[in-house]
Amino acid sequence: MKFNKICVLGLGYIGLPTACTFATKGIKVTGVDVNPAIIETLRNGEIHIHEPGLRAVVETAIKSGNFTVSAQPEEADAFLIAVPTPFHEGRFGEYDGRQYKLADMTAVISATEAIAPHLRKGNLVVLESTSPPRTTVDLVAPILERSGLKAGSDFFLCYSPERVLPGQILRELIENARVIGGVTPESARAGCDLYAAFVKGEIIETDATTAEMVKLMENTYRDINIAIANEFSRLAEKFGVDVWEAISLANRHPRVKILNPGTGVGGHCISVDPWFFVEAAPELTPLIYHARTVNDAQPHFVVEKLRQAFSSFKGKKIAALGLAFKPDVDDLRESPASEVIHLLQEEGALVRAWEPFKPMADMPGINMSSSLEAALQDADAILLLVNHTQFKELKATEIAARTKARLIFDAVNAWNANEWQSAGFKVYRLGVSK
Repeated sequence: MKFNKICVLGLGYIGLPTACTFATKGIKVTGVDVNPAIIETLRNGEIHIHEPGLRAVVETAIKSGNFTVSAQPEEADAFLIAVPTPFHEGRFGEYDGRQYKLADMTAVISATEAIAPHLRKGNLVVLESTSPPRTTVDLVAPILERSGLKAGSDFFLCYSPERVLPGQILRELIENARVIGGVTPESARAGCDLYAAFVKGEIIETDATTAEMVKLMENTYRDINIAIANEFSRLAEKFGVDVWEAISLANRHPRVKILNPGTGVGGHCISVDPWFFVEAAPELTPLIYHARTVNDAQPHFVVEKLRQAFSSFKGKKIAALGLAFKPDVDDLRESPASEVIHLLQEEGALVRAWEPFKPMADMPGINMSSSLEAALQDADAILLLVNHTQFKELKATEIAARTKARLIFDAVNAWNANEWQSAGFKVYRLGVSK
């Protein structure tokens, strides 16, 4: 099946790289977003996302004439939905005394409704947004069928999740295996034909609900493994053990791979996706539920650990380094570092945050610094929350000369404790008893 024009709805961390990658392969692409600022930014030749190599790909796509942006979808051969699926604010489900978060599918519904008037026989529609199981067949298909066309016979419908790592999106879009789940085998084949335009990894065809479950399983697996690492960090402190040494030794077993503990789990995948399973089947997911609660509680544990250094946080000036949900990206969504800062502020701490990948981000309730120096100014303590490469490379002696702070808390095991102690700092570390 040949595709001459594609319409991509949602120009975020997945939609924009995907749209421009298709455009660089000679396919006409209309990128659609409901945020006027994003449309204006792209029309001015700029980008709104930090991702290595993305600027060059966007520039190439625009210069080729194959990539344009719009606030509304247009007729096309294929439509890709890559919009956010966050939580409902203030709405929860409950089962057997357990409260769980609910997916907000508003953006998916709006995008699907926007496609319906432009849908024609033979078109392909692909949902890429991470979604609860059966979203494609129970939510998207009925909306599209209001057009009078039947999914699977008049038009093709698929679910194909992104499976990329921030910081490596452009490479992994092309090289990673791609799962295409169709509402019919013919739909899956059409989806395979579309992504074959740039995917070099294996393309596997299945049904839509299996593909939805695969995406959720991948991130839930990681969430559960991070939860046990975070519990190990708590146990290590109780038993007087250095959790980082213990994990390193345990991982010498050929069938063991324990992940690293930290401030919690953030981003718009691992911290979100497991809840979709819990929402869909709360009676079957006690393990997933409890792993989520462990990771969501980790910022509280970090604050309790920091309390060892202060009898009271009131009036203490703390420089918090890092707000992104993972190292070396600018993605602040669901960031546990932000939660740590909010908790400290609730107890009277005066926190100044420095996020080098998004220095002046609009973070409600957080005092953002314009530079590392500004964050360190007059600080009583330094709190390392994200393992950015540039933070790992900071020299203890140089920082000692730039701040009066002589206390550090390393929540991500980035710094050599002996070096910082030699430079005059009192060192606290997550997962290490003091």
